Amino acid sequence: MSELMKDWLFRGDLREIDPAVAELIDHEVARQVHKLILIPSESAAPQAVREALMSPFQNVYAEGYPDPRTRRMTEDEILDYDEQLGYYRRYGDPRYYKGVEYADIVEALARRRCAEAFATPLIGPGRIFVNVQPLSGAPANNAVYEALVKPGETVMGLSLVAGGHLTHGSPVNRSGKHYNIVAYDVDPETELLNYDKIRELALQHKPRMIIAGYTSYPYAPDWKKFREIADEVGAYLLADVSHVSGLIIAGAFPSPLGLAHVITFTTHKTLDGPRGACIITLDEALSRKIDRAVFPGEQGGPHVNTIAALAVAFKLARTEQFKQLQHQTVKNAAHLAKVLSEHGIRIAYGGTNSHLLVIDCKSITGADGTPLMGDPAARILDLAGMVTNRNTIPGDAGAGSASGVRLGTSWITQRGFTEAETGRLGVIIANLLKACLPYTYDTKGGGEAYRAKVDFETLEQAKLAVAELISQAGNDLPNGRFGYPHYWSLNDKYPDATIVFEVSGDQAHGLLQAATTNNVDLLKDGATQPTFLLEKDGAVMSAATLTRVNTRSYQLALPGKNAARVAAWLRDLSDGYVAFDNDPYMKLGGPVAVKYNADAKPPGKLPSDLHDALAVYKPYFIGHTAITAETVALPEFAWVEDHAAPVKKTTLNDTHKKMGARMVPFAGWEMPVWYSSVMEEHKATRQAAGLFDVSHMGVCDASGPNAAAFLDLITANDVQALEVGNSHYSYLLGA
Repeated sequence: MSELMKDWLFRGDLREIDPAVAELIDHEVARQVHKLILIPSESAAPQAVREALMSPFQNVYAEGYPDPRTRRMTEDEILDYDEQLGYYRRYGDPRYYKGVEYADIVEALARRRCAEAFATPLIGPGRIFVNVQPLSGAPANNAVYEALVKPGETVMGLSLVAGGHLTHGSPVNRSGKHYNIVAYDVDPETELLNYDKIRELALQHKPRMIIAGYTSYPYAPDWKKFREIADEVGAYLLADVSHVSGLIIAGAFPSPLGLAHVITFTTHKTLDGPRGACIITLDEALSRKIDRAVFPGEQGGPHVNTIAALAVAFKLARTEQFKQLQHQTVKNAAHLAKVLSEHGIRIAYGGTNSHLLVIDCKSITGADGTPLMGDPAARILDLAGMVTNRNTIPGDAGAGSASGVRLGTSWITQRGFTEAETGRLGVIIANLLKACLPYTYDTKGGGEAYRAKVDFETLEQAKLAVAELISQAGNDLPNGRFGYPHYWSLNDKYPDATIVFEVSGDQAHGLLQAATTNNVDLLKDGATQPTFLLEKDGAVMSAATLTRVNTRSYQLALPGKNAARVAAWLRDLSDGYVAFDNDPYMKLGGPVAVKYNADAKPPGKLPSDLHDALAVYKPYFIGHTAITAETVALPEFAWVEDHAAPVKKTTLNDTHKKMGARMVPFAGWEMPVWYSSVMEEHKATRQAAGLFDVSHMGVCDASGPNAAAFLDLITANDVQALEVGNSHYSYLLGA
């Protein structure tokens, strides 16, 4: 027997070949299990879909399309391999590559199953022309533009702020750059589509195409009215049902089939399929234009593995289980909107009849009236284990100032949530958002940045409540192999032991200096100090010892019974969204990493008396005000200005006078105000160049290893974020 030929194929599984990527995937799997995904454009693709997605079909290049005759074949006819392969060998196909006989079959199968999924009693699958090749929703919409609209022609779509999509004419998207976009909006009073206004716009601008179907507008369009408007002005009607395609197939949302000229949709939202998109139409002539616009107009070879996964997804979409899932998804969204509204959270658009809803975060305000905005709200929800996205709502100026948070119920419904669990989730969301303290600060660009902080106890209770909901969903990973650090349970394992956390990072020193009662500034490498961590009100959270390993690494030893709270506290301080002082503008160093170190040995006995580990004259530590109220105060700082002192003059004083400057006293110095006029000199410094006499200014030098941390306490800017050689304006803060 001859020896086998040597090859250069890489053999071995992922964990063997690339353990780093394997571990990264493990963490992502754990994130998806240990968080509640509430993003409306995401869902969990079933294992069977993912298996098809990773099939060897991904190795195939297949530019072009299967033979047109397969469009009207039944599934059994398509899967008749003897007939299909015989025809292929005899006649070939329209593809540019050979070796695609099975790619032809799987694409024909996906097209047929898509047609059958969307078919109605009045419109059979044989009348539906399907393209399953678009790589995602934007390329699908771009292909429709290419097929039906010439550059510069008019297109109408819902504005992005009110719930439309980037590809519906946003000025930052190529749709808004290459076409004359006339955006329609929702009624400012009802926040609903006003079809009379839409008709008026259409009659005025005579668009070539009108787009209906949205990304955050939560209600079903009236497809019939849209078609009537389109017909009246001679426009094509494009129904972009990317978000609701699964709902449509299940009968939980009205279908535009037979009313829209063209329908586009993505396949990874409510359809629960792979990341891809489809285009369907009943018009064979339009279908040929669309096919050419997709390939070769928009893209090259299709992803055949994705098409195989689509075939699986469309099969699942026709099951009774899928139908029940979609109807429950809509029920859950409506119930979530109801519960949030009952707890004082305003729902934009007044509600929903789909899988998504949008919270108006401005309905939550601070004591001074500052509104909660979408970005900080979404960040805080994510920290608690609820993944959402910020979103514009009617009235917002633009995407940069989004005041909404968009929620979807597809993923949680897949995990078994009914109205009962969704209602509990709504209470968690409402309580957490209402506990937020919104505030603003001025940015260097002159605008306002919106931020928010939340009470530590409220945040941690929300994390635990989310974890309890997840555990009841019955979706824990097998063998407990993966973990995700939402919350700590080390106290369950080591309640009587002293354990050690590693606190590390460039900002570890600054954060620990504020979070502990000892003076971290005095620690040298290898040295240990007794310390305490205090609650915001001064109550003792835990006794501990702090050891400096090096300039960016410390070991914190503490009782195991306190481990969960301390780890969560330090991480929350590092994240920057937990309130640790009555002043929301107070800032700490970060980020830092907090890790359990099983190999580290506690350095000694933990302190028992707070005053044995209290650096009372530190400028600040959390709980400082409550703890030091009875200690001897530092002398009152007072500055007495000597008004009798003579006015000082800079080295350029004589030069200024000779050049005709107007001189006035300023902060103890005689200084030039202007030479000609204020406006003329303002223009000169902006349009030409300006020479400023700064020789009267004093310079204070703060130096030493802890200078940045010290300046952070007394100035209004984030000093520790400054790079070497950089500078910023600031204010010195009083007591």
